[in-house]
Amino acid sequence: MNVKVLKFGGSNFQHPEDYGRVARHLSERLTAGGNKIVAVVSAMSGTTDKLEAVILDVNKKAAPSNLDAALSTGEMLSACLLEAAVSRLGISVTSLNGYSLGIRTKSELGRASVETVDPTPVSTALKKHDIVIAAGAQAIDQLGNLMFLGRNSSDLTAIVIASMLGENACEIYSDVPGVYTADPYLVPGARLIPEIAYRTIARMSRHGAKVLHHRAVDYAEKHSVTIAYKSLTSNGVAIGTIVTRNAETRSVAVARDAEVISCGSHVEREKLRALFERHDIIAICMEDDKGVDICILSDVDFAVRLVALTGTRSVTSGLRTVVTELDSSTFRVHLEGDYERAICRARQIHARMYPESSRERIAPRAPNMASH
Repeated sequence: MNVKVLKFGGSNFQHPEDYGRVARHLSERLTAGGNKIVAVVSAMSGTTDKLEAVILDVNKKAAPSNLDAALSTGEMLSACLLEAAVSRLGISVTSLNGYSLGIRTKSELGRASVETVDPTPVSTALKKHDIVIAAGAQAIDQLGNLMFLGRNSSDLTAIVIASMLGENACEIYSDVPGVYTADPYLVPGARLIPEIAYRTIARMSRHGAKVLHHRAVDYAEKHSVTIAYKSLTSNGVAIGTIVTRNAETRSVAVARDAEVISCGSHVEREKLRALFERHDIIAICMEDDKGVDICILSDVDFAVRLVALTGTRSVTSGLRTVVTELDSSTFRVHLEGDYERAICRARQIHARMYPESSRERIAPRAPNMASH
């Protein structure tokens, strides 16, 4: 069975009517290609933040399992809404969530790791229907408990499904047509990258760039799944970047909400640094006249949960914006307390990297636009 796996991030669902727009695209793809489709969806833009705020307002010390279950409902609702939109077009469709996707994880609350996969549930659904909608960012552990794969991890769900169905490609739809040398909404002259290596884009993601989730990219590289990064436009589909094994490039990553953890001592900070390293979390050690700190760039929510479980005297002490220069062999990190100053630095670095770039700028991004 030939299947196309498409993933639609939260930026595709700004409003309820956007589900109809995506449904029409799926219908056109079905008619044009004849292949059945699995469409993986993220929660509607801003939903995950709202869900987290509501549950923590009810109980600031909500159990991690309770929090995971609550956050997963955003993707479940999104899958139901797209199913309804596709069904309205007269297409045979069903939706699956973490309980029925055939993806099993380790029992790691907050950011579970994929352990085993069973293509049977998705394959069975595809035999009965032309389109299967899959709720992203969730799976179950070996005991059947719902597990959250982490913030922005619907990319990972899509790649896992493509791999387990034996497909060697996956399409990821975002609000921009591809991967750029810097955030095109912030840096004038940011250049579209037609082709990029898995490890390069994973590195960009780990340092805060709003691109494909790094764990999804790692999984794609391991299982030889080529990623096509696209966007839906009023004129159709724009294909911007292919993620494959080659093509190194230089870039600038901006992590706006890097969390700063104040530590009680150097020893405590080193323990946290080692903990983050074991969990593949990028963190930078800091030290000034105010104390001993560590700044978290990737998987911030999960990292903060880990810190809470250590029982140390460490406390969160605010946010920083981190600008990272990345090339094929090295990287340089710049920490800024002022966001505007950080953006100025990012622009200066990019202009030095690409002096020939144009000065045109894409219109500002709407707030709370999550693309994963």
